[in-house]
Amino acid sequence: MKKLTTALIISSLFSLNAIAQELPNITILGTGGTIAGSAEKSTDVTGYKAGEIAVSTLIEAVPQIVDVANVDGIQVANTSSSNIDSKILLEMAKTANSLLQKDTSGVVITHGTDTTEETAFFMDLVNQTDKPIVVVGAMRPATAISADGPMNLLNAVKLASDESAHGRGTMVLLNDNIGAAYYTSKTSSISLDTFKAHDQGFLGTFAGGEPKFYYEPAKVMGKPTFDVSKLESLPKVDIVYSYQNMGPEIIDAIVESGADGIVVAGSGNGSVPSAVREKISQLNEDGYPVVLSTRTGSGFVTAKSHAIGSGVLNPQKARIMLMLALTETQDVKELPVYFGTQS
Repeated sequence: MKKLTTALIISSLFSLNAIAQELPNITILGTGGTIAGSAEKSTDVTGYKAGEIAVSTLIEAVPQIVDVANVDGIQVANTSSSNIDSKILLEMAKTANSLLQKDTSGVVITHGTDTTEETAFFMDLVNQTDKPIVVVGAMRPATAISADGPMNLLNAVKLASDESAHGRGTMVLLNDNIGAAYYTSKTSSISLDTFKAHDQGFLGTFAGGEPKFYYEPAKVMGKPTFDVSKLESLPKVDIVYSYQNMGPEIIDAIVESGADGIVVAGSGNGSVPSAVREKISQLNEDGYPVVLSTRTGSGFVTAKSHAIGSGVLNPQKARIMLMLALTETQDVKELPVYFGTQS
């Protein structure tokens, strides 16, 4: 009887090992945010502190994950997403690419929603493989009643594990919606249904606990890919908001502070007051890059003679694009190609 029991245990262990080997390998990079946030009261969904819970704890809170993939976690950071900087972005990119170039099937990044679109866009531009990177977060902290983080995390792992997710670039996953990182942005400060791409829509959704895509994989027209494996820092690019009565002094201040480039959130199709336009035009003639985007939240900013049009990119994404583009060229005549607005 003892021999039979031992044999059954050994057989079970071999079976479990075989199942584990058949499951995809997914690594979760933890960076903090609301999904790892904590508050004193379970009803507090705004006064919490972000980045309080380790990624290992987030994984343990969703035991169903072990049925989806072989999951491990790496704590890259544990902070509010407003504190994510170039150093953290580069560490994420290098870690993700190193994993994806081996036997890792996909990477999930837990992240605060406030700057998810910036990190997701950055990762979309630096992924050196066609394997999926999924950026996921939550609008309610982990301590809240009906916290949305656990289901979002489970769905993110399912998405990163799915073969049909390959070749779609980096994706943003929240509230059952699958969005392309290139286009998706946060559109509401507190609503659960906050991430949208106004003009392009979603890539797919979750139905019955499984990802359902609306389209075959497709690439963004003209999207560049950057190799950041040898970079230790990124160029400094600042954003300035355009408004009535705006003067050129703020542009001067940013240049004098040492910024390598500027993105202006202009009105409409990248419009700015005349005095500011003259300053931007002079900087452009001097070879200093200024990108004109729009503060409207959607739409295309066309090619400009006096600056660089941002195309479909909002100010925060235009900043990321300019930072990366400046690692390859500082020529203001070449930079519009990265935005799809070359004349």
